[in-house]
Amino acid sequence: MKRLYSLVIIVSAFLWPVDSSLHAAMTVPVVTNLQQDGSQAVSQRLPILLTVTSLGCSYCELLEQDFLQPMILGGHYRDKVIIRKLELYPGATVIDFNGQSITASELSDRYRVFVTPTLLFVDGNGKELAERIIGINTPELYGGYLDNCIETALLYIRDPEKAARIRGCQLQPAANRDTLFTTAAP
Repeated sequence: MKRLYSLVIIVSAFLWPVDSSLHAAMTVPVVTNLQQDGSQAVSQRLPILLTVTSLGCSYCELLEQDFLQPMILGGHYRDKVIIRKLELYPGATVIDFNGQSITASELSDRYRVFVTPTLLFVDGNGKELAERIIGINTPELYGGYLDNCIETALLYIRDPEKAARIRGCQLQPAANRDTLFTTAAP
């Protein structure tokens, strides 16, 4: 038993730098062509998690390092969601869901995103499927809320009737979304 314990420690010591360097090198794919990503989402029957970030946003970095990178590295979300990042900086352009080249700021304006980070859960045509997540206020609970919104978006694509009956992370009807910030009460 002592030998096994020693072997585990030695192997872990060699793998730890590799694991941390992989984690540091991994970045969330930056969106360049939402029309292509949308086609992929439709063919794979997956939602797109579009995280809107800005340069110098420490909360955006926290979101990417503590949540999005591990989701990509772990591979457990590969069959649940396509993860992309929209970076807001001067001159940034993107192909939208209709194949038009627009600035990243124009796209964020279309979705009425005014705070970074904001996570949008959309289908292959760009329609929001689940309640957006604005900012990070409780990192300890964030992962669970993120999972709930991903599951809700996935359910709206794969089983819309069942999705209509659930209560978690639902997008509010358009008539109720006239205000910038909403809270969904159970």
